Amino acid sequence: MAKLYFYYSAMNAGKSTTLLQSAHNYRERGMRVAILTPRLDDRAGAGVVASRIGLRSDAIAFAHDADLEQLIGRDIAAHGKLSCVLVDEAQFLSRAQVWQLSEVVDQLRIPVLCYGLRTDFRGELFEGSQYLLAWADEMQEIKTICHSGKKAIMNVRVDAQGHAVQDGPQVEIGGNERYVSVSRAEFKKVTQGQGAIEPLQDVLPL
Repeated sequence: MAKLYFYYSAMNAGKSTTLLQSAHNYRERGMRVAILTPRLDDRAGAGVVASRIGLRSDAIAFAHDADLEQLIGRDIAAHGKLSCVLVDEAQFLSRAQVWQLSEVVDQLRIPVLCYGLRTDFRGELFEGSQYLLAWADEMQEIKTICHSGKKAIMNVRVDAQGHAVQDGPQVEIGGNERYVSVSRAEFKKVTQGQGAIEPLQDVLPL
């Protein structure tokens, strides 16, 4: 039975690595997959999903207003049967796009695996994550750790000096130089003044 899956985590937990491994597993068995990635995230190049450990794959880049059900339908018409759809950076999906992906599952009977962040640098849900949490058939956390040794569940945006940033737009594309994953306790320290706001650049993963 096809399902809508949401694999969520804080930054730098290996979401893209897990997605690419899943795609490899399908392809190794002779099954065709479609990998989707938001057009606004072009850090690895337009239409490319890349992991920090060097894995990469071509993908279909989509705009924020794209109809993903129609996009998948066109892909099937052009290239044949799909066994799975995988979506990178799923937090950037719109409400409508999450619904469209649920239609791919329910009407086309194709499993959809979405990988993304749960919350932004303020601790607020992204739109895509909000509706995936509401509508996904199955959800699983991909775990990572904070520099304190605790489980990291929050994301902190940092400036060039490594200090926490509390203002700015929700979406600002960046990697290790802009974000660090931390525990809830550390998030409180650096964003709510419950402790000294110390530079975080020394704990950014390489």
